[in-house]
Amino acid sequence: MPAELWWRLGCFVGVLATMLLWERLKPKRQPQLPAKRRWPANLGIVAVNTIVVRLLIPAGAIGAALWSTEADFGLMHYFDWPLALTVVIGFLLLDCAIYWQHRIFHQIPILWRIHRMHHADTDFDTTTGLRFHPLEIVLSMLIKIGIVVLFGIPAIAVLIFEILLNATSLFNHGNVALPSRWEWPVRRLIVTQEMHRIHHSQLPAETNSNYSFNLSVWDRIFRSYTARPQAGSDGIKIGLKEYPALPQSTKLSYLLAIPFRQPEATDATSENQDKDESTP
Repeated sequence: MPAELWWRLGCFVGVLATMLLWERLKPKRQPQLPAKRRWPANLGIVAVNTIVVRLLIPAGAIGAALWSTEADFGLMHYFDWPLALTVVIGFLLLDCAIYWQHRIFHQIPILWRIHRMHHADTDFDTTTGLRFHPLEIVLSMLIKIGIVVLFGIPAIAVLIFEILLNATSLFNHGNVALPSRWEWPVRRLIVTQEMHRIHHSQLPAETNSNYSFNLSVWDRIFRSYTARPQAGSDGIKIGLKEYPALPQSTKLSYLLAIPFRQPEATDATSENQDKDESTP
């Protein structure tokens, strides 16, 4: 197995195990559905996504970065910058791109249909951070490849970014809470559970905010930041109204079909979280 995959797998397993243990010892909220009902599908989607990406885009963004370096292609190759500087700039470019990708997936109806599988989870825990439709994963990879090639981002920056993005997604979806004296200082740098839980609120104004996944600064720069939920930290209703906690909603086949079928419960504001109500 290449060193890259060992790094990815080791970090993934380590962070996932840490978060699951933290949730077990000190959960923030009581779940609507037991873990044994939700986790098989949420974890199963990881296997599906891994297979799909390996089959369709085997080289991935790192392969694109290696090609860009070999071909001397991309904007940063026009500057004789130190590697450390290009890594930092590349990381920031990718993180900002993922912010805008996330925001656009909320604004464009056909993309929201794909992304809503993530928001249809009736609970909020670290496995929610893994719950993305294969179509979204493929589109996200293509976007990353485009950014990598356009700017000539080095492979080491891509590897660091992808490992940290995966880790922070597991972290900020955790059914846990940092101590109050730590939460706000940490939130100044990275997305915390308290910040991202607001994004999973059923209220459209809150769903359409706090789009950052890794660095939290983008929401403040681009004016999509919500500091506190209307219902308070413990009162947030998680998920989408049109996707209630039904027996079939925890099946992998049900999750995969979400972009292609109407919700079980129809709500006047449901289809794409109503573009009219989205955050400017």
